Amino acid sequence: AADRPPALEIVCFKQTVVLAWNQFLFAEGSDDWLRIAFATHEIVIEGCGLLPLVDAVTAQRVASIRQSSRRDAFGNPSASLVRQIEVRRFDAA
Repeated sequence: AADRPPALEIVCFKQTVVLAWNQFLFAEGSDDWLRIAFATHEIVIEGCGLLPLVDAVTAQRVASIRQSSRRDAFGNPSASLVRQIEVRRFDAA
């Protein structure tokens, strides 16, 4: 579809990872956590207000997810807040 970005960019404080949506396997989560699985990586996100992000990731309509800065935490209380992102690379067996 035209509204789907080709890849998902994950921006953490210490690294940036770009994963192609054609490698997407699944996403699951709730309001305070989100797990995204790709063929080569697993992304685990912790925060609050993440439920809309779960739906958007499942529909592959997200181009970028950024870890929130400390300043962002005091902004809009109704917005999604990404406190922590952990990127795990799957090792070939």
